[in-house]
Amino acid sequence: MAGWKPALLEALKLKCMVWLFAFLLFAQEEPAAEGLRALEAKNHAAAVTQLKAAAEKSPKDHEILFNLALAYSLNGQEQLATEQYRKVLELKPGLYAAELNLGILLQSQSPEAALPHLEAARKEKPREFSPAFHLGEALAGLGRYADAEPHYVAAIESDPKSPHAFAGLALAELRLGRDKDAQAHFTKAAEIDPQFAPAILEVAEYYREKGQMDSALAVYEKFPDDAAARAKSGEILFEAGRYGEAIPHLEHAYRNAPAPALLLRIAGAYLKSNQREKGLALLQQAVQALPQDFDVRMLYGRTLREGKNMRGALGEFANAAQIKPDSQEAWSELANMQILLELYPNALFSLDKVKALGPEKEGHLFLRAIILDKMQQYGPALENYQQFLAKAGGKFPDQEFQARQRSRIIHKILSKR
Repeated sequence: MAGWKPALLEALKLKCMVWLFAFLLFAQEEPAAEGLRALEAKNHAAAVTQLKAAAEKSPKDHEILFNLALAYSLNGQEQLATEQYRKVLELKPGLYAAELNLGILLQSQSPEAALPHLEAARKEKPREFSPAFHLGEALAGLGRYADAEPHYVAAIESDPKSPHAFAGLALAELRLGRDKDAQAHFTKAAEIDPQFAPAILEVAEYYREKGQMDSALAVYEKFPDDAAARAKSGEILFEAGRYGEAIPHLEHAYRNAPAPALLLRIAGAYLKSNQREKGLALLQQAVQALPQDFDVRMLYGRTLREGKNMRGALGEFANAAQIKPDSQEAWSELANMQILLELYPNALFSLDKVKALGPEKEGHLFLRAIILDKMQQYGPALENYQQFLAKAGGKFPDQEFQARQRSRIIHKILSKR
């Protein structure tokens, strides 16, 4: 939900650097002058080439090195820009523009390393917007929200029309547990610049983390055209068992940002709200979209089984076992279907797969006994019934009753042979 922030801050960073361009002193000699002209023309690559040549001729000229650092930065070569700004500060310690620009560059790479430079710039010009704002950002990046807050406040005092500062302050307040203040300042940021309207979704995320789902839902529902917000609304309603209410939110999100996980969620909502045909149709669509997805196949198979479509379920469990042949779960489900459809040799094969993959559970022993019993292999059937009874220990009363009954009958059959 924080996707609103980096792109807009990048624009702010560029604005700061362009503003600082006014600070640069004109160089009279070539290629320094050519480099400055290239910067003015926003031909950053050419500026780098010219100013690099100038710096090689005058490695102690802090003005040329500053211009080169700026050109590197505007050309997207931030590491080289960082190195040049450090050289400038070695030659001219405490130079405000270099401290500020270096701090801004380091802010995203290493907030800890950015702090001394931004603090120096803030001390030099305590009423300026940029050092206050970016120092707040660096501190927030380190999780020091209480320390960041006064710097955001100072930035707002310097520029009351900055949505970035209001949004930064709101985020700090949110992390400090002051959600009402955060909402007010996110709202202020959006009033200044509508692009910041989604920023308040950070508050909804905060409520979700705290388990305050009704409060989160109230924020999400303020954004009926935001696919991500609608998806989160649908998730909250689904988890609350309000499946019918979840469906329109999930469907809106899927139309705007199709994703198999959303499709499955919608299918589940339809199934749980007794709209079985719609749910099955969407599950089939999900299987077609993700033919090699094990979990989707298993879900579709179980749903078909619940609807008494045993042949369809059989096919889905068979596909799941092929996709993930080391899954005991898939082979177990497949064996169940094969028994119900009286495909006993196939079911025995599936149970052999289960046994090869790990210890058999009580249910596997019971199923194996039934299969062998149906195939009139009474000796092995009796052995498996007895193993099942020894292991069950009263946990499966119905099956244990059946196993005892069949064991007595098989004893009689075998005694007559």
